[in-house]
Amino acid sequence: MASICQGKSSWPELLGVDGKCAVATIERENPLVEAIIVPEGSSIIENFRCDRVWVWVDQDGIVYIVPVIG
Repeated sequence: MASICQGKSSWPELLGVDGKCAVATIERENPLVEAIIVPEGSSIIENFRCDRVWVWVDQDGIVYIVPVIG
């Protein structure tokens, strides 16, 4: 399935990585997006945006869901 968004859109290699490091990697690899850390259990706005990546982290700050554009 082709993405409507430009640039890299998924970062499966960041599972298990520190959230702050993941944010830096995502924004470096796709400068069109803003990566936002979201602590486990938090609520988010569920509208789709090509310029946003939610970075879900556990209580230790480790990414536990594959970050994707949305």
